[in-house]
Amino acid sequence: MVGSFITGFGISIGLIVAIGAQNAWVLNKSMRGEHPAVVALVCCSIDALLITLGVYSVDWVQQRIPALVPVLTWLGISLLCWLAAQAFWRVWQGSGGLRVAVAGAAVTKWQVAGQAMAISLLNPHVYLDTVVLVGSVGAQQSYPGYFVVGAAAASTTWFFGLTGFGRYLGPKLRSPTAWRWFDATVGSVMVLVAVSLVP
Repeated sequence: MVGSFITGFGISIGLIVAIGAQNAWVLNKSMRGEHPAVVALVCCSIDALLITLGVYSVDWVQQRIPALVPVLTWLGISLLCWLAAQAFWRVWQGSGGLRVAVAGAAVTKWQVAGQAMAISLLNPHVYLDTVVLVGSVGAQQSYPGYFVVGAAAASTTWFFGLTGFGRYLGPKLRSPTAWRWFDATVGSVMVLVAVSLVP
């Protein structure tokens, strides 16, 4: 049970941190004070729904097409290795960093919630990560429910942490050196999870 929870938490936090565009947008909102709690709640709720859908839909597929799940697992391993390679390449290049936009006109909670839904649901990378990759990993767990809880907990921790400390983190995350450390951590998590998934 604990192993499934930790695996879910680890793979989810690694993938969320790797999605730069969404994080940059969330950080923008939190630094500008545009309803950061609403942003975090919408983002982690969508993640939890997509992760649950992914884990249990892959389990449903496994019962009907057993040969497909090993293929998805190897695709997931390949994707993790590719994402890790990209992260380590960015560490080598050392030119990354989050760019935060200047403040604009005031927006309501509903407008921010709609924007958060759009940037989450209209990003194809989100479906690839949560439904396909996380789902295929979760379906292999002995306790998929604990995996889902762990993955959702990682999303909640990340988004509420990012919005809560956004005003303090923003200037630091603009630094290429700081982002190198983030990328190095992300790449390492990806490699560890990929190795653990090898049959």
